[in-house]
Amino acid sequence: MYIRTSDQPKLELGFGGYQCNWGVHICGLYETEAERDEILFGYLNRGDRDGDLQLYCPVEMSQADFKDKYARRYPDCGTHPDDPNRFQLSSAKELYYPEGIFSPWAMDDGLNAFYAESRKDGKKNIRATAEMVWALEAIPGVEHLMAYESRLNYFIPGKPWISICLYNVNKFTGATIMGVLRTHPYTISGGVITENPYYQDPDHWLAENAPEFLSRTA
Repeated sequence: MYIRTSDQPKLELGFGGYQCNWGVHICGLYETEAERDEILFGYLNRGDRDGDLQLYCPVEMSQADFKDKYARRYPDCGTHPDDPNRFQLSSAKELYYPEGIFSPWAMDDGLNAFYAESRKDGKKNIRATAEMVWALEAIPGVEHLMAYESRLNYFIPGKPWISICLYNVNKFTGATIMGVLRTHPYTISGGVITENPYYQDPDHWLAENAPEFLSRTA
């Protein structure tokens, strides 16, 4: 099934028979490990086979566990997660708070630098995904997570980039999940992708909830 998400070229998502377009920010809501893995592994393997660069932050499983599962699911691609030209695996700390503090501005800088570097080497499409349970820890600045999520809707459109932010609904509060819905234009729930009726444009959401992050640059 094709869901039009932008004016950019189509891609195969790798699960549920879905296609969408590059330049989109999606939240993946799941209740079980099996539901998470159905999204995660299909999505990353499809990108692997298509020659995309995978930017992945595992949290609920270790990098070693991910590599083991990946190799067992896809024996012909089993060594690919060790190839930095195919996979960039990061811990939550490395990706989100390398200095010990989470900052939407620092994330902007890091993602823009990563994207600029990726353009130099073959101009690969980028599939990003992360298990967001790291945000349940008492990390300074984590209260600004939804501001970061909203600001991704400035960063991603128009780029050969797709992000799926994976949220375990059994671990986050209902209020947090509502924040997730308001900051992601598309949603995966029960394996089904839909346009999200709760989504708010970042100019609107930030103005009401985090005006200090409203400008497009720090």
